[in-house]
Amino acid sequence: MIFEFSEKTRDYLARIEAFMEELVYPNEKTFYEQVASGEDRWSTPPIMEELKVEARARGLWNLFLPDSEYGAGLTNLEYAPLCEVMGRSLIAPEIFNCNAPDTGNMEVLVRYGSEEQKERWLRPLLDGEIRSAFCMTEPDVASSDATNIQASIERSSAGDEYVVNGRKWWSTGAGNRRCKISIFMGKTDPEGNLPRHEQQSMILVPLDTPGVKIERTLSVFGYDEAPHGHAEISFTDVRVPAENILWDEGKGFAIAQGRLGPGRIHHCMRQIGVAERALELMCERVKNREAFGKPLAEQGVIMEWIADSRMEIEQARLLTLKAAHMMDTVGNKEARSEIAQIKVVAPNATLRVLDRAIQAFGGAGVSADTPLAAFWAESRILRLADGPDEVHRAAVARLELKKEPRVGAAQNRNQ
Repeated sequence: MIFEFSEKTRDYLARIEAFMEELVYPNEKTFYEQVASGEDRWSTPPIMEELKVEARARGLWNLFLPDSEYGAGLTNLEYAPLCEVMGRSLIAPEIFNCNAPDTGNMEVLVRYGSEEQKERWLRPLLDGEIRSAFCMTEPDVASSDATNIQASIERSSAGDEYVVNGRKWWSTGAGNRRCKISIFMGKTDPEGNLPRHEQQSMILVPLDTPGVKIERTLSVFGYDEAPHGHAEISFTDVRVPAENILWDEGKGFAIAQGRLGPGRIHHCMRQIGVAERALELMCERVKNREAFGKPLAEQGVIMEWIADSRMEIEQARLLTLKAAHMMDTVGNKEARSEIAQIKVVAPNATLRVLDRAIQAFGGAGVSADTPLAAFWAESRILRLADGPDEVHRAAVARLELKKEPRVGAAQNRNQ
């Protein structure tokens, strides 16, 4: 494999890097100040709207969608370096309308939505007019196994509606005032008459439907992540039209797998951007601080931190690019081991780089004076979000064990 980026990718990359330098990094502080000082922490601050307008005007919009009818028509490999650069700032993905969970939800609507569903919900999401939530995880079950889901989607006696009941949490984005639609996963076969992976369905539930209540927003290591937030939501006898079902009954697990593959690799791409920025900050810090009579950069342990960080970033990037290449060439199913591998490798590598950078900054590293603490909290989430490390490791192991032994291995086994 030769990871030589296309001319189209190089053009986008140059434009995004220029946009980040010109407008994103200088306005990070403004964004958080506006969130803190605004009358409503859960409303999108003005600076975000201004930057989104500018990004769209420059053609830096919906780059994640490979379908050229809706997005830029980039492959996973072409999008990878762009997503990495966006990951260097916590506010950047939304500016380019490439923010989770909206990206995954838009992909679901593109792939599985009806024409009516696309017109009502996909179009305003593509235009950045609304936000969305993905309601899969539940507080009372081990949601790493989606077949555990207890929430229900029951067809009404008349057949023209579904009645939705359940409690979901870690529904990212639902705290935002502009979050209007959720993709809800629940059981349509509670009796278990169908195979366990065909008992779940997904349905579109507008958040203003009677019976939907945002119970609270959840903090992550003390960060409430306003103005988006992770919400706990109750659904009590929520009635939605039958045409809101996605694809068909019993397809919820299949949709989840189709959705989470691209979402996982996007997370990993952004994580590499986080790690790169952390390494840059660390290098700048240690070159300008002295301890015990010489610059920190000349201390042996610091040099080891820098070297290890560079090597781990390169390893994570290469594995992520390989996974992207495989998704493009042989499909997500054939790339499932590589996707699982990077979902473990990238966040863990990034956390190690962040930990070293925080250590290099000392007290400043755990404060809000640098982005490092917020980056660490966000990166630590990703050892759980979209499946915990342990589930992905188990998946990699199972796939490895299914492989046919090579001739030499078989001979050794029989000796």
